[in-house]
Amino acid sequence: MKFVIASSVQLMGRTVTKSVEPKLGVSILQHAIAHNVDWQHMCTRGTCARCRCIIEEGAEHLEEPTKAEHARLDPEEIEEGYRLGCQAIVKSSGQITARNKTYF
Repeated sequence: MKFVIASSVQLMGRTVTKSVEPKLGVSILQHAIAHNVDWQHMCTRGTCARCRCIIEEGAEHLEEPTKAEHARLDPEEIEEGYRLGCQAIVKSSGQITARNKTYF
C-alpha cells in the first residue's frame, strides 16, 4: 500500500476561498494573488501588515517568521500563528490553511 501525503494551500480571503497547489519558495500572498483570492495587501514587502493572516494549519510547512514580521507583529501574535502573507514562504509540501485577518 502506498501512502500519498495530501498537499495543498487553502487560502481564505475576504469573500473567496480556494485550495491551490503549493509552490515551494512562494509566499502565501503570492499564492493568493496568482489565484485571484481577495487577499488584502498594499506593499508586498512586510511594511504595511495588510496581508496579515492566521495560519490555521501547516505552520511547519512555512519558513520561520522574518525580521519584518517580528517588527510588525507582536510576539503574542506570532505565538498564536499570525504571519504576514508576503513573508510566509512555503518551504515544504503539506496541508496549509491561511486566513487573511487584517487589523481593519
